[in-house]
Amino acid sequence: MLLYLHGFNSSPLSLKANIMQSYCQQHRPDIKLVIPQLPNFPAQAAEYLSNLVQQYSSEYQIGLVGSSLGGYLSTWLNHHYGFRAVVVNPAVRPYELLSGFLGPQVNPYTQQNYVLEAKHIQELKALEIEVLSSAQDFWVLLQTQDEVLDYQQAVTKYVSSKVTVEEGGDHSFVDFERYPEQIIKFLQL
Repeated sequence: MLLYLHGFNSSPLSLKANIMQSYCQQHRPDIKLVIPQLPNFPAQAAEYLSNLVQQYSSEYQIGLVGSSLGGYLSTWLNHHYGFRAVVVNPAVRPYELLSGFLGPQVNPYTQQNYVLEAKHIQELKALEIEVLSSAQDFWVLLQTQDEVLDYQQAVTKYVSSKVTVEEGGDHSFVDFERYPEQIIKFLQL
């Protein structure tokens, strides 16, 4: 099973999620692909993901793909459950970045309105995995022109993991469609 985790204010309709879905439908229909709409608040998202993996882990080998904040959550899931993960332009310290987003939010995909509060920043911090227990379980895909996150933070955090750094690009990870086959191989699905 491939579990795809989208980023902050994103959804299962994101471009990378759709690329993974199209690839699996065409080339790997044997893979169960799950792309949930994650709750907006970190503690709720963590609880939701824990319940989801407990529901499927006895039946499936699970591999993770996480984009941005989804990469942060994938790192948390790896720590607790040991799943291999490909993280794409992952958020390393999202509690720092999202501190500047406190207040009313609108998810542009779902049009859902919510309020990001200081307690949610603390919830994010509580999910931080400071030291990777299984660095070899990660493949990190980075582009240097990410306008949202400093890719160097991920290079440092995942220093003992497989890391691919591409010059240029942006936070969306330009030309992601080059990677689904390699991602699935890395995840051993």
